[in-house]
Amino acid sequence: MEAAAPEEFLVLPWPGGGSDPGPGGILLTCGAAVGVTLICVVVLRKWIAGGVCRCSVRLDGKTVLVTGANTGIGKETCRDLAGRGARVVMACRDLSRAERAADEIRQSTGNGNVVIRHLDLASVYSVSQFAKDFLDSEDRLDILVNNAGVMMCPKWITEDGFETQIAVNHLGHFLLTNLLLPLLKSSTPSRVINVSSIAHRGGQINFDDLFFGRRPYSALESYRQSKLANVLFTRELARRLRGSHKHYSNLRARGSGVSAFCLHPGVIRTELGRHVEGWFPLLGALLRLPALLLMKTPWEGSQTSVFCAVTPGLEELSGRYFSDCAEKEAAPEGQDDEAAWRLWEESARLVRLTDTC
Repeated sequence: MEAAAPEEFLVLPWPGGGSDPGPGGILLTCGAAVGVTLICVVVLRKWIAGGVCRCSVRLDGKTVLVTGANTGIGKETCRDLAGRGARVVMACRDLSRAERAADEIRQSTGNGNVVIRHLDLASVYSVSQFAKDFLDSEDRLDILVNNAGVMMCPKWITEDGFETQIAVNHLGHFLLTNLLLPLLKSSTPSRVINVSSIAHRGGQINFDDLFFGRRPYSALESYRQSKLANVLFTRELARRLRGSHKHYSNLRARGSGVSAFCLHPGVIRTELGRHVEGWFPLLGALLRLPALLLMKTPWEGSQTSVFCAVTPGLEELSGRYFSDCAEKEAAPEGQDDEAAWRLWEESARLVRLTDTC
């Protein structure tokens, strides 16, 4: 008998394989690469966009005050709260831009109860006058959003002798909040929202030289100091409103009905970074296109402010730090109760505030 011949297999080439894939193979490869890239972009954008406030609470009959409201996340915060039926007071330094923003919000929400008022947070006089006029003309204040800020500007000194970043980002809002507390307390339950930043991490309050009078000025160090001040101010405000700190256990603020929250809105495409581009113009030009992908829109950046303003049941978390519509842990330097108390006392001295909560 003859041995059986071994079976033979026919090996076919993979489509597009070999040294010359041909036009069809190239198109298939490019299409797959484009598809994977688009999926990655969509996933990345969703992650960068962060949390969204899903709360549908109405604010009819409520009054809201937002600083720095004519652009960026302040404007979008106003738009959202106006859409919920609130009376919205937009506190801005540039009244012409504020009126344009207010008119746009009125038209887009159908809420005509959106008004503007002049406020320059770099001026103790302006803040004091604003608060006086507000108390004289408004019968309630349910939500105060301390949103305005400057970022990494050159070393400018205000009319009161303060370095601009700590003056606008912290001292102005500190004074404004304290002056409006009587109205907040009479409108309970009410809330104070302080827009801080993740930049508070690594920040330090230099009590011996808050205004960089004896040390070289660093725009970044100053910004971090001011954002840390926002976190510490929020923590101390919440404690004083509860009357739970050893330094003021005999205060009558316990159970005031006013809650305080601070937050990181995210890295956002707004005018806030204009000074950064001034320091590094080439870097700003190079990053402008990637910023469209890697930064939040103003609407996305406003979501945590809105969340803290309207979400029911947050009162037990007063004094806490939020990001992406969720509570997050502040940096260790933002949890220093002694530093928070000392900052409060020093801030009150600087703005000549004698009656605090």
